[in-house]
Amino acid sequence: MLELVSLQPVDYLVVGHVAEDVTPSGVQLGGTVSYAALTARALGLRVGIVTSCREGAPLQALGGFPMVNVPAEHSTTFENIKTESGRRQILHHQAAPILLDHIPQVWRNTPIIHLAPIARELESSLAERLSASLLGITPQGWMRTWDKNGQVAACAWKNSEQVLGHAGAVVFSVEDVNRDLELVEEMAHHTRLLCLTEGAAGSVLHWNGDRRRFRPLAVDELDGTGAGDIFAAAFFTRLYSTRDPWEAARFATNLAAHSVTRVGLKGIPTLQEIEECLMEVLL
Repeated sequence: MLELVSLQPVDYLVVGHVAEDVTPSGVQLGGTVSYAALTARALGLRVGIVTSCREGAPLQALGGFPMVNVPAEHSTTFENIKTESGRRQILHHQAAPILLDHIPQVWRNTPIIHLAPIARELESSLAERLSASLLGITPQGWMRTWDKNGQVAACAWKNSEQVLGHAGAVVFSVEDVNRDLELVEEMAHHTRLLCLTEGAAGSVLHWNGDRRRFRPLAVDELDGTGAGDIFAAAFFTRLYSTRDPWEAARFATNLAAHSVTRVGLKGIPTLQEIEECLMEVLL
């Protein structure tokens, strides 16, 4: 049975698994869906979620959203382990696949639809079967694989051209492609807008054959978790309202920079930060 909390129209629909992240301080809610939904709401949008997680998942951390939940025995569960050579990621559990039939008809033509897979839970054909004014995609979950022990590694994105051709904007990190900048250039040729996030180095936007880097505000980083997801939601939202990719990238880069000064979901933008970043763009 699907859990249908609300079928009212929304402005921003995000589709993908919420995650339960295993951390030294306990299990915390995470995943692109969580960070993107909270960011879009902070930016004033009505947000809907289509996801899959276990009964009893700590969804209270989201504060309540119109939601469709595909029941699963387990939530998608990741553990990130810091090592001298970088982050090692383990996938402990995977929730249920999310299909087109799970998305209510009233939500299939939402102005902004954000496809946000984190563990190959979405079919690539969703990109051509939804009618958003802006289809935003964060393809991280299509760009990772894992072995029998759950060890996560980057991999080739199958059917990428099929998805890229339908996307209004695509956002992913340099880690998602193993820092293969030639691959990024190739993918940029197949989609309208592609934005690559590079952590403390900011972001690089590819548009109309042009490429432009955006440097973030100087901050003291405490936790970078979710910064790329906050960037994506801010970028898609600002792009939809202004139709100006450069402005959207500046705004999202600065807003994501603020997020790393706090831990986890506490990094969701505040009203003051949003107003400051809008002023940065306007100036």
